[in-house]
Amino acid sequence: MAKFINPYTDFGFKKLFGEEGNKDLLIDFLNQLLPFHHQIADLNFRNVENLADLSAERKAIFDIHCNAISGERFIVEMQKAKVKYFKDRSLFYVTFPIRDQAQQGEWNFKLEPIYFVAILDFEYDEAEERRKFRRDVALKDQDGDLFFDKLHFRFLQMPLFNKKETELESKFDKWCYFLKNLEIFDHIPTILNEPIFQKAFETAKLSNLTTEQRGIYDENLIQYWGMKSALETAVEEREIEIAKRMILAGSENIFIHQMTDLTVEQIEKLRAALRKTKSE
Repeated sequence: MAKFINPYTDFGFKKLFGEEGNKDLLIDFLNQLLPFHHQIADLNFRNVENLADLSAERKAIFDIHCNAISGERFIVEMQKAKVKYFKDRSLFYVTFPIRDQAQQGEWNFKLEPIYFVAILDFEYDEAEERRKFRRDVALKDQDGDLFFDKLHFRFLQMPLFNKKETELESKFDKWCYFLKNLEIFDHIPTILNEPIFQKAFETAKLSNLTTEQRGIYDENLIQYWGMKSALETAVEEREIEIAKRMILAGSENIFIHQMTDLTVEQIEKLRAALRKTKSE
């Protein structure tokens, strides 16, 4: 049985990063993603209940108003992203902290910087050669020069983080290792045995949840499993269709295997099925 929460559930995500008493966890994690001049000294959660029109969609989205060590103010929009149209969602959601900076009366349109941080428990890059665990995105011109320095995206494709405990090199690596493996840990690994992670593990203990909290978490977990199952089925169906087209185009089994996650045995079965269909 699991000892710690699944951080990809809405409940788990908010338990770790969305509670006032755990601001130090959130600050430590975000500071691994942000540049030197925007290292966070303190932060405040915006009241998401004001967003009644999107409350169901934005349950695990945080509008975080930050004060940098340098004194500058900026905003972090953070979410545990959903798979469907996630790029569209990202652009849509980031319009809220932009729009909310509008002031009544005379206003010069000067904006505070915004970072959009998305923790993805799925892969959105279909082409293997384009896959990146971490992608930092900004508005640039046709020459690759930065056009606007107040809107940045940070996307983490967690399934692509494959470092083992002995390979962790930075605090950022440690946080990713923690999030990727939290649900399967049965104790605190030696490399994570430091105060910030000790608190994170204590926060994530299932045994510390109240009966009501455990009920909410279990419901979240069932919803999460359902979503993952549907996603995996959709991915497999897509890969089967790709394999069929490649077979009909004359591609060899090894090449089809390299371009999909299907085994050679699965590809051979598809070949046999296609031959049978063609002969009928």
